[in-house]
Amino acid sequence: MDEGFRSTAERALEPYIPLPLDQDDVRYEHGPDSSRRPGVPTGTTVELPWDNSTAYPGTSRKVWIHVPAAYDPAQPAGLVVFQDGWWYLDPDGDVRGAIVLDNLVHHGDIPVTIGVFVDPGVFEDVEDPDQRKNRNAEYDAFDARYGEFLVEEILPEVRRRFAVSDDPERWAVVGGSSGGNCAFTVAWHHPDRFRRAVCFLSSFAQMPGGNPYPALIPEAPRKPLRILMQAGHRDLRWNEPDRNWLAENLRVAAALAEAGYDFRLVLGDGGHNPNHAGVLLPDALRWLWR
Repeated sequence: MDEGFRSTAERALEPYIPLPLDQDDVRYEHGPDSSRRPGVPTGTTVELPWDNSTAYPGTSRKVWIHVPAAYDPAQPAGLVVFQDGWWYLDPDGDVRGAIVLDNLVHHGDIPVTIGVFVDPGVFEDVEDPDQRKNRNAEYDAFDARYGEFLVEEILPEVRRRFAVSDDPERWAVVGGSSGGNCAFTVAWHHPDRFRRAVCFLSSFAQMPGGNPYPALIPEAPRKPLRILMQAGHRDLRWNEPDRNWLAENLRVAAALAEAGYDFRLVLGDGGHNPNHAGVLLPDALRWLWR
């Protein structure tokens, strides 16, 4: 027998889950770490308004810092930055980031890690709702600007208040949709700070000028990154010849595989919504810090 194979008795078996025939409206059930668990103390969440950005002049946004109860100022914590802050923090939403951090830290599944939840910027004085939002300009750009905004503006304020490790192996960045390719771009341009990234249903397909990563990843020297990606069979334009969200995620994953990156692709059913991402978040964070 090939040495790469092991008998059934030697490996863990995944529970049987029937394959859904309709891929368009699949919803996944959350696991226990996505809800408040008995005996797990609730951490502290601090809200910060952010109205004086140098990187994005004229924008306003909110930032939330979530500190698990096990945090000890004498022991610098890790850091995970979530884009679309409130969507990922909302305890009644699909992702429930603070609840997940509290559970994983309490049970020792990940080191003590502070969560920073950053909303995209808006122009408060602009009436047109489309022009008001700066989200796509911030998240879809292929440059170092948004990462510099985090490193030079937001995170110094976090570190002024709380002890955070300098070790980039303990810094992660997470996002979904345009926030997913934003997380990838932050890690790509700033591996000196962020060595971990989680990218859910990334909108590589709508990056201005096209998705640069399938061609860039094999040509660039390999970066010290660990990346988890999630893609959906029925993501936007899944069966179209161009601007295909599913296909562009698969192309990035293939490039990472061929370039020898430490990465994982989770391919699920359903469309462009955060349900599967929220279900995966606890295991995604475990995998990042395995």
